[in-house]
Amino acid sequence: METLKLTTTIDPDGHLRLDVPTNLPAGEVELVIVLSKPRQVRYDFSDLVGRLAWKGDALATQRDLRDEW
Repeated sequence: METLKLTTTIDPDGHLRLDVPTNLPAGEVELVIVLSKPRQVRYDFSDLVGRLAWKGDALATQRDLRDEW
């Protein structure tokens, strides 16, 4: 038994094509493929983070805005 791990791409037509050299002798083999989706990297908002210098009562302003609806 041989364990292989590789990263490859799926073609635009949805096909996965593998060309993997092995040390196994010629003949029939059983192949198990486990596909996992790439991890989604969360966007780093640290460059957009700041503080709002608020003058006044934030809760009262929120209520006033809500009452406008």
